[in-house]
Amino acid sequence: MPVSRALSFSIFLVVSLAVVGGMHTYLWMRLVRDPALPEPWHRIATVALIVLAFAMPLGMIALRAAPQPLARVVPVVAFGWLGLAFMCFCVLVSVDLVRAAARGGELLADWLRRRPDPPVDPARRLLVARALAGGAALATGGAAALSFRSATGPAEVTDVPVRLERLPPALSGFTIAQITDLHVGPTIGERDVRRVVEQTNALRPDVVAITGDLVDGSVRDLGRAVGELARLRARLGVFFVTGNHEYYSGVEEWLEALGAMGIRVLRNERVRIGDPAASIDLAGVDDWSAAHRNGGHENDLRLALEGRDPDRGLVLLAHQPRGIEAAVQAGVELQLSGHTHGGQIVPFNLLVAAAQPYVRGLHRHAEPGRAGQIFVSRGTGYWGPPFRLGSPPEIARVVLTS
Repeated sequence: MPVSRALSFSIFLVVSLAVVGGMHTYLWMRLVRDPALPEPWHRIATVALIVLAFAMPLGMIALRAAPQPLARVVPVVAFGWLGLAFMCFCVLVSVDLVRAAARGGELLADWLRRRPDPPVDPARRLLVARALAGGAALATGGAAALSFRSATGPAEVTDVPVRLERLPPALSGFTIAQITDLHVGPTIGERDVRRVVEQTNALRPDVVAITGDLVDGSVRDLGRAVGELARLRARLGVFFVTGNHEYYSGVEEWLEALGAMGIRVLRNERVRIGDPAASIDLAGVDDWSAAHRNGGHENDLRLALEGRDPDRGLVLLAHQPRGIEAAVQAGVELQLSGHTHGGQIVPFNLLVAAAQPYVRGLHRHAEPGRAGQIFVSRGTGYWGPPFRLGSPPEIARVVLTS
């Protein structure tokens, strides 16, 4: 591993441990300390939370470096627990904020009326703490069951009508089926890929666009599962652009494998698609982070669009939404992206919004003198915890109209 990548990964692990450690400390306070669990449960719960606090970083390491089957088992346990812990954390924080606001109101009212603070009742405090812990556990269990069903069930087919000014009338109704962020790996396998292929083929698209983060593992381990994509059928072909996760998984081997399946990889290039009398340009770029992860790759929109006819319609495949400003300035009418998972688990979408200009759905984006559109898919699979709360998986059916 290059020094820069090793340093970045080390920083990621340190930050992850700090954040996850803080979250688990809070969970320990609310679920173990405040309810005053009796021995030996107090000790067992404390040790379990300490061990589980390290599960996510260990899962990341196992996903990249551990031999099979350890590379499958550890991430499943680690990410499954992380999802549960995050949801429980959100429930408890929400309740604590409400309680703090209510308590603040009571204190203010007492101060205005010049009444003394009421005495603290330890028995009542313990009862409230135990009720809160039990309620949080029940709420987390219910949310986990619903979000697990959403994440592992069939993807929703989302119809996305998009009007393009430069689309030839003869191509009105042109359909692009977008698959993105499938994340084939420890918990998403051959059966899941087969189901996505069947759903996509049923749409009878003109083009299938796979906009990155297809895999979390090597060709050796996942080649058979991903090989199901060779069964994708589209009138004018299947196209792929890299996401950031391809660069963790042996990108060159994957690009070769996808090419052998008949999938056209667009690496800072474009193709002319449609019919002889009416066509548009379909361009694709490497992931935004490619240059930092692989010396032979970079995100180069200029190269992809060099020498094109500016009067021809232009659709861009780009994994991350963050390149939309440059894309619109370059004349892109529609950018298809993924990466965000739509937040995957509410309220994580709020954090995603701080890093990306758009999180999900179709948006109009204006730059000085130009305007374009971007569609950000919620993703077809999931990453990490096998949960989707408030952001179900999707296969987008993008229908272009003139």
